[in-house]
Amino acid sequence: MKYMFMFIDTIFSFCALFILTKLLGKTQMSQLTPFDFIAAVVLGELVGNALFDKNAGITEIGFLIILWGLLLYSAEMITQKYRKSRFLLEGKPSLVIHKGQIMFEEMKKNKIDIDELKQLLRSKDVFSIREVEYAIMESNGDLSVLKKAVFQNPIKKDFNLYGESTYLPFTIISDGELIEDNLKEANLTKEWLIQELTKQKISHIKDVLYAEYTEGEPLFIQTYTERNNEEST
Repeated sequence: MKYMFMFIDTIFSFCALFILTKLLGKTQMSQLTPFDFIAAVVLGELVGNALFDKNAGITEIGFLIILWGLLLYSAEMITQKYRKSRFLLEGKPSLVIHKGQIMFEEMKKNKIDIDELKQLLRSKDVFSIREVEYAIMESNGDLSVLKKAVFQNPIKKDFNLYGESTYLPFTIISDGELIEDNLKEANLTKEWLIQELTKQKISHIKDVLYAEYTEGEPLFIQTYTERNNEEST
């Protein structure tokens, strides 16, 4: 008899959750905001606990699902009717690269570092930060990228023009720290790096937020101060 009640409760919970999902609308997993994710986890936890609670039956499970569903539906209606409430419940996009400059403070607010930013860019087929004009961290954690004009389509292949070999860029400095393994991999020396920094009137490696080297290209450097100067203009 106990297993029969468990069977009935499970079937009811499954049907109720299915109906609730249909009523609340469809959202792809990649589009889930932090609020959506937490709401789904809590709903699953409520139903799971109710299923294994000896004192909870169909009435209690149904009450929990309906109550949580009404709260989620209300939140959805509020965000649709009042635009400002979306930032509170869903978050808002953040501009992490602006006019080719890394917005260090925005990265700190979003709890991401240079390595994580590069990983997100690679997922968009961007292997060099110098190619990016704008990058926006969406509220669901995805990254939207707008390349600089010279790196956008049409590409050389469209005109039957084929250039030289493609080289993978090396991160030489990240967050004010020298990446010595990458420096050696690129067959460069610390003395060369110091000379390049000096040419751009940079005295210390720790003053550099990000530096990237690609064979045949000048050293791409961004300091912490460049971001501040960008804001003041």
